[in-house]
Amino acid sequence: MDILAYTMDEILDPTNIIEGQRFEFLLDIEVDEEDELFVEGGLEIRAIVGKKEADFKLANYFIIDKGTEKMLEFGLEEDEEEIILSFCKERIIAGE
Repeated sequence: MDILAYTMDEILDPTNIIEGQRFEFLLDIEVDEEDELFVEGGLEIRAIVGKKEADFKLANYFIIDKGTEKMLEFGLEEDEEEIILSFCKERIIAGE
């Protein structure tokens, strides 16, 4: 899995119910044709990453078929989740 492009937006909580910060990432990804996630039109991952002090976590994510704009019912493997979290964490830290 390769991340080709991304957007990042901070999600603001005007009620202050959520502790820490939340960021939404839209990741344009490329997967090998042999991967079970492969679809002809390509994939995007919408990821929500939480940051509380120095701790980061992948709060939630959705895998989207770019051709149909439908969410897929796949889950990422643990190492793929780590790749996404690491990528997002680096971008959040760089933006501070």
